[in-house]
Amino acid sequence: MNHQLRVFVITIVFGLLSSSLSAEVKRFEITAREPFASGQTFGEVGAYERIVGRVYYELDPDLLQNQNVIDLELAPRNERGRVELSADLIILAPQDLSKGNGALLYGVNNRGNLTALRLLNYATGSNDPKEKKHAGDGFLMRSGFTVVWSGWDGELLPGNSRMRLYPPPITKKITGKVRCEIVPSSDTTRMVVNWDNHGSYRPTAEGLKTASLTHRLLAGHPRVLIPRTEWKFHISDVESDSPAQLPKVELEYPQGLKKLHIYELIYEAQDPVVMGTGFTSVRDLVSALKHGTGKDNPLLVDGKSLIQRAHSIGVSQSGRFLREMIYWGFNQDEEGRKVFDGVIPHVSGSGMGSFNHRFAQPTRHAGQHDHHDYPPDRFPFTYGRQTDPLSGLTAGILERAEFSGTAPLVMHTQSSSEYWNRSGSLSHTDPLGKNDVKIPENVRLYIFGGTQHGPSRFTTEIGDGQTAPNPADYKPFLRALLLSLDRWVENGTEPPPSVYPKICDRTLVSWTQNATGFPYIPGIRYPAVIQQPSFLDFGPRWHSQRIVDFQPPIARGDYTVLVPRSGPDGNELGCLSAPEVAVPVATYTSWRLRDENGPAANQLYSLSGSYIPFPVTKADRDKSSDPRRSVEERYGTLKNYLNQLAAQCVEYEKAGYLVKEDTERILQTQRERVTFLFSKFDSAAGSSLPAQGN
Repeated sequence: MNHQLRVFVITIVFGLLSSSLSAEVKRFEITAREPFASGQTFGEVGAYERIVGRVYYELDPDLLQNQNVIDLELAPRNERGRVELSADLIILAPQDLSKGNGALLYGVNNRGNLTALRLLNYATGSNDPKEKKHAGDGFLMRSGFTVVWSGWDGELLPGNSRMRLYPPPITKKITGKVRCEIVPSSDTTRMVVNWDNHGSYRPTAEGLKTASLTHRLLAGHPRVLIPRTEWKFHISDVESDSPAQLPKVELEYPQGLKKLHIYELIYEAQDPVVMGTGFTSVRDLVSALKHGTGKDNPLLVDGKSLIQRAHSIGVSQSGRFLREMIYWGFNQDEEGRKVFDGVIPHVSGSGMGSFNHRFAQPTRHAGQHDHHDYPPDRFPFTYGRQTDPLSGLTAGILERAEFSGTAPLVMHTQSSSEYWNRSGSLSHTDPLGKNDVKIPENVRLYIFGGTQHGPSRFTTEIGDGQTAPNPADYKPFLRALLLSLDRWVENGTEPPPSVYPKICDRTLVSWTQNATGFPYIPGIRYPAVIQQPSFLDFGPRWHSQRIVDFQPPIARGDYTVLVPRSGPDGNELGCLSAPEVAVPVATYTSWRLRDENGPAANQLYSLSGSYIPFPVTKADRDKSSDPRRSVEERYGTLKNYLNQLAAQCVEYEKAGYLVKEDTERILQTQRERVTFLFSKFDSAAGSSLPAQGN
């Protein structure tokens, strides 16, 4: 039976059965339990504690709910016939759990790195959060969330406190072709064939001899073979307690690997890992914490769990992880219960990932200039069910979960940069970009206009791009939406309406400058490229067994991506614009181009947007022939600008997109950024002006 159909049938059958089995967390091993942030108290919730350790799992490969883990049946079994695995664990919980809000927030780590506190608490980043600076402003703690992270990625190398999964190996001798696209960030002669801090599959003896390495400057250029005698592998075993630790594999090319050139290595590999257990590990951990199972469960109070709701947020790679976890039905635990009540896949674009197939490489993504021909951008793209005219498949991200009654409430959030870099429009159009699709009732879409994948620090330096990066900040929206998601789950309070550009109202259009209406700004080049995915044919066993036979895969047609239309200033329409974009002193684009005189000239600067300041005065505008009104013409005074910005923030507060405490932060940040502009024509700009309208 086709694997996708088999899994769908399995999910349906299991959803109709009751099971006496518990989620397969066997035990918790707690190695540290100590005050978080030096015992700092967080409002009425009080102090938090930091719980560190490892969680141990067992999986029965013969159970229906585990059948969709690729190659699980090939992993070694213990005396009970179970497959064993484990993962790193960190929990930040109220010392008095009864003072929490009853909600667990699981932060899906990104390549082993923790993002939730930086994203939601404005905190200093750390993979080992313990100090006051790691608490930031304490937003999650003051709100009463129990915050949980665990390892789920089995390809990581040890180091820097990265959260790791220790997945099961495959004992059967299996080989297969592996492809690694290598794009150096600088000229070098030696580099890892995967990302830094990631292991790679070990080449076989035959693979060492017959591997191929090709070179091209741009993705559309023909591949040029580099003779096998001119380069070599370096394979280093890594000290690790993981039973399936991948080695560090490096490529050495003495003639030189050039900055931003594309090198493609294909070789026969051995010893695949059961990467799909990353999904079951998250499923079973959250279920255990939610329902109080597992020996030495650290969140029990008088033998019971006080966790009533479980949510998850994943950023970029980890947002794609959440989408694929739901797609394969892993939001249903082994007793048929819902795991996550609400999820926020953030800046995932329309993608899933390379998470659950033979020789999977979870870190791989898809970009315009680099990282091509991997499985992330593949059908289905939307949460609702639709048919793909290229593959002939019919599916939706939520389809299995809806049938089993375990579909979570979804807030799909993304920067507008995802339209250019991560095929974002496919999350809410048909695959050929002809029509909007119906958004399911349990889904909200929020597109943060004028923002990039991850907000940049504020700078006017262009680096090796043609424009400065985009500093517009969407984080305040995420804080408000998380609270709204929790209320939606807890008592059914409807969240704010979705905000996203649409084909039907002409705010979602073709990506050419003529179609978007982006203004002709002196000195600014508009993109002639975009990330547009293809329907990739990975070979005859891909859909039935999730085994790749074609390396590289064969493109069988292109999907169509669209972008938001521009207003007269170049700022996007139809989006939930960041406050500083809604009341602008610049054009905040979703795209940025690489240096026209450097390598990969005029290609997209991956995941980045642009900050293109308006002329400051009318005289400046007249001199440069800039079509955009100047800051002086728009606002006249700094006080007037701050008044308009405050009014916009209050409007967002009333609509539920912003929490009140963030308005003052936004006003202060923008005042610091723009005062120097107004000082050129506003004599009062340097004085102490009160923020108005908040």
